[in-house]
Amino acid sequence: MIKILLSGCNGHMGQVLTDLIAADENVEVAAGIDIAADAVKRDYPVFSSPDECTADADVCIDFSNFRAVPALLEYCEKKKLPLVLCTTALTDEILAQVKKASESVAILRSANMSVGVNLLMKLLKEAAKVLAPVGYDMEIVEAHHNRKLDAPSGTAVSLAESMNEALDNEYHLVFSRHDRTEKRDPKEIGISSVRGGTIVGVHDVIFAGQDEVIEFKHTAYSRAIFGKGAIEAARFLAGKPAGMYDMSDVI
Repeated sequence: MIKILLSGCNGHMGQVLTDLIAADENVEVAAGIDIAADAVKRDYPVFSSPDECTADADVCIDFSNFRAVPALLEYCEKKKLPLVLCTTALTDEILAQVKKASESVAILRSANMSVGVNLLMKLLKEAAKVLAPVGYDMEIVEAHHNRKLDAPSGTAVSLAESMNEALDNEYHLVFSRHDRTEKRDPKEIGISSVRGGTIVGVHDVIFAGQDEVIEFKHTAYSRAIFGKGAIEAARFLAGKPAGMYDMSDVI
């Protein structure tokens, strides 16, 4: 039985994970951490900060807020607790702290925990290597619900970066063209964002060539896909040596 410390347990993804873990006989929630510790009644203890946590766990899953990540990293370093870091919109300062923490504890970080999205990244690398050199323009359109705080999504950026990596980082990302009056730079990867309603997540990757268009599309119909991926990542990471991991290691 793998014991999980669930950071951000009272948020939307925290509820999804609580339900998924309760239905899985191989994992259990040892405790939760949430700034609103008393907001929801749980069947496990909930602490308002990592410093207050007294429960033992094998691995931590974090779906919280970027502001909560530094304290959690310090806690995981102190406890030598592997961390599945799912929170997005991390600043450069926090990313540097993540890298430093990975020297003493196992950390798996991914902008999207979906197994399908991470497989898509691998497919896009192959497509980019074939299509970009013969003149196909690369664009990404992502759509999410109207409560999402960051834009573009971390997943969209990760998809673009995976394509760029396959092309020796010769391209640059463009997030807006509203203030430009010029032809499209052939060395750019454009990312456009849509926010509305209750859209869980849609990522449409477009390779536009002369007289033809090739599209790769991933649609998330439920947050459960992210929760299931996070649990698989937790199973993988528990007991692993210090270092940085990602979902490609899991799949």
